[in-house]
Amino acid sequence: MPPLSPSPAPSPSSPDAVVAALRAAGCVFAEDEARLILSAARTPDEAAALVARRVAGEPIELVVGWAEFHGLRVTVAPGVFVPRRRTEFLVDQALAHAPHARVVVDLCCGSGAVGAALATALGSVELHAADLDPAAVRCARGNLADLGGRVYEGDLFGPLPDRLRGRVDILAANVPYVPSREVPLLPAEAREHEPLTALDGGADGLDVLRRVAAGAPAWLAPGGCLLVETSEQQAPAAVEAFTDGGLTARLAVDDDRWAHVVVGTRTR
Repeated sequence: MPPLSPSPAPSPSSPDAVVAALRAAGCVFAEDEARLILSAARTPDEAAALVARRVAGEPIELVVGWAEFHGLRVTVAPGVFVPRRRTEFLVDQALAHAPHARVVVDLCCGSGAVGAALATALGSVELHAADLDPAAVRCARGNLADLGGRVYEGDLFGPLPDRLRGRVDILAANVPYVPSREVPLLPAEAREHEPLTALDGGADGLDVLRRVAAGAPAWLAPGGCLLVETSEQQAPAAVEAFTDGGLTARLAVDDDRWAHVVVGTRTR
């Protein structure tokens, strides 16, 4: 009896081969990521190229071109901050605090994920967003166009139209809050593929947060709220910054998502 012929090697873009390559590169969720890559690829060559990018350490969201956030598929692009699932808690807190908000501002908007989630949940709102990074602004404009959102390039409140002063019901600011000395300790996916301005929050991580808290009261409507994500260690100082800015502040925590959000309300 002749020897059996060896089974053909799996195609480089076959599910088994993709899973094996991702697992060998240390991807914890190799099966899930393989499905995402194969769904995004139009040809075997494109699948191989996407696998190579992921194996080289590029975040899966940037590889496939989108991130899931609060039930939405948000487009992300190279060089743009990838929205974190824990930030969904900030959206939930905003909706709970101001379920009838009509004017929403998303500062440090990145891809515009927070603004998109808020506008989708609230319905017809006046939506504005701003970011310092031109790449983020381009990305956010694409994500917010169908929602009627306007996106501005510039530093914090600087590019916002003056007509928003005293009218904002929800001011969401997903500011950078990693202390400068800890940036080198971040996972390579963040250090090498996301903008430093979206990560580095200064000496104690709260430089941008303090600027936002100080400027927010002039933009908030009476009863309007400012929401900012922070860390457990920074939370007391973040709450103090809100109080120093003239806001009534509280800390909201979601232990399951390791999420800490300071909510500040303009009461006068």
